[in-house]
Amino acid sequence: MTILLIVLPIVAGSLLFLVPPGDKVLSKVVGCAVAGVTFFEAIFARGGGDFTVRWLSRPFTAAFHFNTDGISFWIVLLLALCTFCAVLACNVPRTRNFIALLLLLEGAMMGVFTAKDLLAFALFWDLMLLPVFFALAGWGERRDTAWRYLIYNFAGGLALLLATAAFGMAYGSTDVMGQAAHPLAGAWAPWIFAGFAFAFLVKTPVWPLHTWMPATYADTPSPMVAVVSAVQSKAGLYGFIAIALPFASASMHNASVFFIVLGSISLLYGAFAALAQTDAKRIVAYSSLSHLGLILIAIFSFNAIALQGALVYIIAHGLFSAALFLVIGYVEEREESRSLARLGGLGQANPRLAGAFTIAALAALGLPGLAGFAGEIVILTGVVQAGNIWAALVALAAIIVAAAYMLRLLQGTINGPEIADLPVRRDLTLLEGLAMAPLLAALVAIGVNPHLLTSALAMVTK
Repeated sequence: MTILLIVLPIVAGSLLFLVPPGDKVLSKVVGCAVAGVTFFEAIFARGGGDFTVRWLSRPFTAAFHFNTDGISFWIVLLLALCTFCAVLACNVPRTRNFIALLLLLEGAMMGVFTAKDLLAFALFWDLMLLPVFFALAGWGERRDTAWRYLIYNFAGGLALLLATAAFGMAYGSTDVMGQAAHPLAGAWAPWIFAGFAFAFLVKTPVWPLHTWMPATYADTPSPMVAVVSAVQSKAGLYGFIAIALPFASASMHNASVFFIVLGSISLLYGAFAALAQTDAKRIVAYSSLSHLGLILIAIFSFNAIALQGALVYIIAHGLFSAALFLVIGYVEEREESRSLARLGGLGQANPRLAGAFTIAALAALGLPGLAGFAGEIVILTGVVQAGNIWAALVALAAIIVAAAYMLRLLQGTINGPEIADLPVRRDLTLLEGLAMAPLLAALVAIGVNPHLLTSALAMVTK
């Protein structure tokens, strides 16, 4: 049942605080068991287990209504997989608290991606901010980053809540997602769309609302930032597809050039910013800004092929960004550094780590045969077909730069001369390898046979 995808991680994460703080083994065993069961539930959750409890009748009707269908199923599956891998990879101080926060984050995000009522969507949207905030505030000197993350995203959440209330007043109900859409009309429609769009752009993020993101990704422990980058960053893009496109399509068309320009700026700015970084985590953070800009261009091209490519790339980006952040976490744990100036030659003594890093990095730069390429080529085809030639050229330029910064990251970490003063290295352990394997296998499977996703997502683009 869909509701279990939300309730199980939240209840288990809350109860995990009762485990003795120093018992890392029990915390990890419980966390892996809960995340594993949630992943198993997600596999069989598609289109079944509709859960509805009506709780508001005035001034508009609203319900706690949850289900998994269409694109939400695939993002829920991605979330469950990434959370399981993150818990399995977790090796941070205060393990109990961290795994509890990961489970709470998973439950809150499950609420976002399975909600069929806009008000429930908005409530879980704000709820999913708290675990990341407490993780940032509780690990090291990161309180400034934590507050910046919360302020930016809470401002977006407030705009979303106000837009949702206005939508309910205008439409008569917020229990509308997944139903036959009747687009909003009237003087309030553009303002409601503006509220939704602001929230979605902040969360994605898109330039110039991205300034909370680099520090957040750099300062958050790697297992959690793997989940945040892979899935939480997709909430805004999902909102454009599942909410704005069905109910505010006229406003989206009217503002399409503006959003394509924002996406193009994000593409280029993120790519060149990544090229200038020397911190491995910040390279991947800025690369995400660039990749997500490409998806925004695809959505606002209003082309079925481009939209299908956007859905594929949402999943592909989630897989390779999670894999990159996890493997960079392993590197940082071993070398006590993320600086390219302090790293080098890891592949000589760590062949398994080098192999995992190489697959994830090559997927991110769009190597044919891996999932990143499948999403990019479908998006570019659709964008060109829609007549946005200049946006496609910008995307091609960013893809070329992506090859430069990803190869620089890979060369500076795995290849090159070995740094003599670094501590003795160890290769991936069994648990670390198990945490990486599903992500890498999915990247290869989708890259070799993207029809696995495109056929399943075709009905969403109709």
